[in-house]
Order: sequence, then C-alpha cells, then structure tokens
Amino acid sequence: MDAKAYTEKILASIRECSPGQTEFYQAATEVFESLVPLLEEEKRYQEHSILERIVLPERTIIFRVTWMDDSNTIRTNLGYRVQFNSTLGPYKGGLRFHPSVNLGIVKFLGFEQIFKNALTNLQIGGGKGGSNFDPKGKSDAEVMRFCQAFMNELHRHIGQTRDVPAGDIGVGAREIGYLFGQYKLLTAHFEGIVTGKGIGWGGSFGRREATGYGSVYFAEHILNRHGDEIKGKRCAVSGAGNVATYTIEKLHSMGAIPISCSDSRGTIHHPKGIDVKTLKAIKEVGRESLAKYAELHPDATYIPLHNYPEGGHAVWTLPCDVAFPSATQNELNFVDAKNLVANGCILVNEGANMPTTPDAYEYLRAHGVLFGPAKAANAGGVAVSQLEMAQNASMQRWSFAEVDTRLFGIMKNIFDTAYATSKEFGDEGNLLMGANIAGFRKVADAMIDEGAV
Repeated sequence: MDAKAYTEKILASIRECSPGQTEFYQAATEVFESLVPLLEEEKRYQEHSILERIVLPERTIIFRVTWMDDSNTIRTNLGYRVQFNSTLGPYKGGLRFHPSVNLGIVKFLGFEQIFKNALTNLQIGGGKGGSNFDPKGKSDAEVMRFCQAFMNELHRHIGQTRDVPAGDIGVGAREIGYLFGQYKLLTAHFEGIVTGKGIGWGGSFGRREATGYGSVYFAEHILNRHGDEIKGKRCAVSGAGNVATYTIEKLHSMGAIPISCSDSRGTIHHPKGIDVKTLKAIKEVGRESLAKYAELHPDATYIPLHNYPEGGHAVWTLPCDVAFPSATQNELNFVDAKNLVANGCILVNEGANMPTTPDAYEYLRAHGVLFGPAKAANAGGVAVSQLEMAQNASMQRWSFAEVDTRLFGIMKNIFDTAYATSKEFGDEGNLLMGANIAGFRKVADAMIDEGAV
C-alpha cells in the first residue's frame, strides 16, 4: 500500500473507533500527513504496523472524582489519565483542569506529547491527563479537596519510573502541592512522582519558567537561521498563564517588546511592553481579570471580549513582528492569520499545544511567514521536567543558571534536528514536517527494537 493510502486508512480507523474526538483527529492528521515522505522511503514502518500501534494509547484511565465544596455539597467531576506511549521511558505529560477537558482533548495532548518528548532526546514517553474541574472561582480549600480526591485514584497508576505527571492549564504550583501532599500521605513515599514541585520540596529551579523561556529560545534560533534576531522585535503574546508570563519575561530580557497578553475575558495591548511584575501580581497572586492591568497602567488598552473582531482574536490584530500563541488549542484561526500577515508578522512561534488551525497554518506558510511548531517550540517545559526527575533521582539540586544553560542547549538541539530533517526530506525550513518526522522516527525505531508489545 502506498504511504498516503496507508495514512488515510489509519486516520479512517481512528475516526471509526473514537467518535467525536475532533482535536485528536486534527493532531493525528497533522502528524500523519507530515510522515508521508518518510513512509514512502522506509517501508519497515508499515511492515511493523507502527501507525496502527502508535495512534492507540497503551492505557486509558477514566475515573470519578467526588469532593465536597465549601457549602458541604457533594460535587462530582471526571478524571482522566491517558498513558499513550512508554517506548522511550516513563509516561510524561501534564494534568489539565478546565471545563473543556474530555477524552478527545486528553488524547490529542497525549499524542502530541509522544513526539515532543522524543524531540528533547531525553528518556521519557508520552502521556496526559486532567479533569473537567474548573479551579476558577474556587476557594483554596475547595481546590485542595478536589486535588486530594483526584489523587486518591490517580496514585494507583503513577510512579517515578512509571508515569510522572506535571501541570498544564489550571494546574499550577498550588495544585501540584496539593496533589503531591496527598500522594505522599497515601503511599508514605517522598519521591518525584510529579514535576513542577516547589523548590523547598524537590522542585527544580527554572521549571516554572521553562516553557516560556524555551519558546523564546526556539524563536531566536529560527530568526538566527534567517540572519535575524528577537532583539527589538514587537511580539504579540496570547494568554496570561505560566507559558505566556514567562515568554513575556524572557522577551524583555532578550531586548524584545512583548506588547500584549490575554485571558478568557479580554486582551491587554501595551505598546511600550507588558509589565511583568504587574502581570504576575494580577494573575499569579490575585487571580484577577486583566482589566485591572489597564487600571494600573493608563497607557495600556484593555479590549474586552465583546469588542473582538468578528471571527477572530484581538491579540492577532495588533501590528507585530513575531506572534506567540501561548494560551490554548486552535486559538489562532484563518481570520487571525490574515490579520497577522496584513500587519507584517514574520514568525508565528507556538507556545501552547496546537494553537494554530490547519487552514491558518496553510495561509501563513503560503505567505512566507516562518513557523515554530508547538511540539518543538514549547518542549522546554517537559525538558526541564525531566531535568527535575533527574535531580530527584540523584538527590541533587542544580542552580538556575545550570538548568537554563541546559534548556538553551536542548532547544537548540531540537531546532537543529527539526531543520536538518526538513532539509533531508526536501522541504528545507518546514519545521512542522521536520519535527514530526524526527520525533516519530525516534519512537518508531525504538518500537521496532522492542518488538510487538
């Protein structure tokens, strides 16, 4: 069977056996379409049924989470852990707490994680998890009780050489602390079973900053390859969570001008540059709306959701040189891509997971916009998570400078690998194809070596 027909056959099969999982189909389609040149050249992947195997999770765990709110009412949510592929090492991937979480979302994230983790060249497999619980508007006590109830089931399925979760949307330092504390209570073991821990109890310097910092490093490598640099560039950033905040912080330190951030209710445009201290105070400490930012900085403009352009996002209407979509999946659509091109954007660098829709990506590519794909550009977080695991296993702690130096090197290696692979397969500079082929090839070769398991 020719390569294209082979990929289409497998995509049809997952639509049949996994109905309604739109994001998962999108992620699988993107990867499989990129793989056609490799599959045409290397018939052994088809002979060993690699696509049939890699697209199915090794294990899918769905469980009920029952907890008590502050009014003593019993509340119920769904919990998930998809252990997708352990070929290269223990399952590694975050937990997402958000009302939109369902099995399709978790499978898309876990599938992406396989190849992202492979690109880091570290010994970690791919997994993901979460719940449709919404931490917004909940008291600390409610969040704690939910996390404890969630871990009551999850602890049966994780371990430092088996599956090591981390944070994602809705799961920050507070949630990681509650999850770790309950695991320790249940098992009587102090071990590195989650990453993103506090510095005082097993965490790594640089972990909180890693995804954002790594994203900026990756953008710098892209620009350097084209004789340019991030310094002096106006950068539009979406989101106001961990990834966006530390993208903004690193942009400042490298001489760029991050002009925006956003949350679910609106967008801030600050032409002279987002003030990181204010952003952290509002989002990390106060957990408040970005509307407060404009109150504290009168030279900034707050654009509420109801004033967004029809069919698009306000962030991508702002004139910029580089765009960093750093909030959530499919946040940058065709309308947004047209606005970015019209406003002179030269690079879109994905800080979130799959934030660019397929039609937007095609439009950007057709108009010569450089593109840093998520599984490469945002791999810094999971890379430093693995460094945290290594420190836990050796009972050491590395300095922030040492971790940051390792992160920079990892991101450069990921860029070099993706770029070299794109050149090898005749589309030099197509980092999406290069990253997909490079990540897949590493996992697939190991799957062949390990046999039919």
